[in-house]
Amino acid sequence: MGHSHAHTPLPAGNRGDERYLATRRVTIVGAVVNLLLSIGKVVVGVIGGSPALVADGIHSLSDLLTDILVMWAAKHGSKDADEDHPYGHGRIETVSTVILGLVLLLVAAGIIYDAASRLFHPERLTHPGMLALVMAAISVLSKEALYLYTLRVAKRIRSNLLKANAWHHRSDAISSIVVIVGIAGTMAGLPYLDAIAAAAVGLMIARIAWDLGWHAVHELVDTALEAERVEAIRRVIQSVDGVNELHTLRTRRMGADALVDVHIQVDPLLSVSEGHHISERVRQKVIREIDEVQDVLVHIDPEDDEQIALSAHLPSRQVLLARLREFWQDSPAAARIRRVTLHYLDGKLRVEVYLPLELARDEAERQQLTATLQQPVRDMPEIESLTVHYN
Repeated sequence: MGHSHAHTPLPAGNRGDERYLATRRVTIVGAVVNLLLSIGKVVVGVIGGSPALVADGIHSLSDLLTDILVMWAAKHGSKDADEDHPYGHGRIETVSTVILGLVLLLVAAGIIYDAASRLFHPERLTHPGMLALVMAAISVLSKEALYLYTLRVAKRIRSNLLKANAWHHRSDAISSIVVIVGIAGTMAGLPYLDAIAAAAVGLMIARIAWDLGWHAVHELVDTALEAERVEAIRRVIQSVDGVNELHTLRTRRMGADALVDVHIQVDPLLSVSEGHHISERVRQKVIREIDEVQDVLVHIDPEDDEQIALSAHLPSRQVLLARLREFWQDSPAAARIRRVTLHYLDGKLRVEVYLPLELARDEAERQQLTATLQQPVRDMPEIESLTVHYN
């Protein structure tokens, strides 16, 4: 029958602006904390002789760069859809996440290289003290608090980029714990533990970078939503009255939102307007009940076009009616036809012809007139049936 489609998200309102303001607020807080921590850890690491703490400070500095990238992406990614970007600007966040992943991989490689060189040159090993240990402990507490705050906002506004940044804060807290172990071990007489801790921090950063980049790349190539979310969407669609079946359910992410395409099967003899009404109810219910879904494209099918013969080879209405008029040219009733309804089903045509009741005064005349109008069925194999209605 057709499609029901709208690119405008529901509700429209100021959702993009609200998401940007919330993202900016939490990210500014994170940026200030990361700036203070990065300066403190690098300075204390240099003074206290802890390369692991210096590496951890660089990790915090990378968090600061991440915060700047997140704010930029949130500002531009929250813009409404326009003529050049009919699906919105959500992929700006996705591309920014890929860039973030690449930057973090470079940072991790540098930290691991420096730690390895110290392990292979024992004379370069250092002996950090209590000051470095206290600084690392402050970092753990600060970054864990920042993680919890950022993750809460990310869940509220459904921001994958902000959620990734929250986990970046958590990785910094974990790396600081590793640094504490390394410093404590060095203070206990095992000087190589600090360098090993620095290398472990580098590996953690590399893992986070890979996860961020890999998931973002999946979004860029239109990978489907998680199986459980697709199943939830399927259940919502099947719950709509009038939907007999569904197939070709496709999903993809667009930044914080998701887009859905689906074919739904309805009664093949419904009117176009009723089919459209069903599709609109499907669209609205999915958007209302599945949080991340911004838009749904619904294709109406009178039958399962994945399983049965397609009807694309059949003649159009204009061509078919022209051929029928040739068969009916000697019948005066042809000029009185009120409406012709065509059903394209299972690779065949079912034709319904509507005539005024006064054309046939009794049953015998109706049978004779019907037989005359049904003559084309014998000579047109594409027509499965031709029914005449009098009203």
